[in-house]
Amino acid sequence: MVTDATACTAVDDVGACTAPAEPGAPLSLCITHLLAAHDWVARDEGVTDVLPGACLVCGSRVGVRYPSGWVCAVCEWRLGDVPDVDVLPPRVDVVYYVRWRERVKIGTSSNPRQRLAVIPHDEVLAFERGGRTLEQRRHAEFAGSRWPGTEWFRLDDALVRHIAEVAAGAEDPWERFERWRSEELAPRA
Repeated sequence: MVTDATACTAVDDVGACTAPAEPGAPLSLCITHLLAAHDWVARDEGVTDVLPGACLVCGSRVGVRYPSGWVCAVCEWRLGDVPDVDVLPPRVDVVYYVRWRERVKIGTSSNPRQRLAVIPHDEVLAFERGGRTLEQRRHAEFAGSRWPGTEWFRLDDALVRHIAEVAAGAEDPWERFERWRSEELAPRA
């Protein structure tokens, strides 16, 4: 039998606990009741889930849901707060060209890292500065090589020439994108 000084003081639906208290614990509880208390307190730690809308600060779609509300899992912006214009990253819309096997996808995004993370591709071929209007123009321009009902195109000579023109220069597509973002920041400074 455990003496009162070292006994767990928890009382649950079974009755008083008779297990020894965990040495060094801040409360006189056994390990089972310490863990039960931890689980009860940790119930409000939040659940990772898809945000109801894209984060206004970083564009992420992943958030953590707490009883008190949502926060972005990437930048911790609280959903519903209006971000200060100075903390918003510069918006640069691009038309991207990515190759997957013998196909090329022509799409658009203002956050290509996030977008391309979910698209199967073997290589980022080029970025072209522009948004939805330019993307639609490119889709019409290369409609003859388009896979029906998709944004994927056969890698024919005309498309290869166009991508080579867009990618002209030794600059990596990602470096080009970051340069465009830097140029957008310049007027703010």
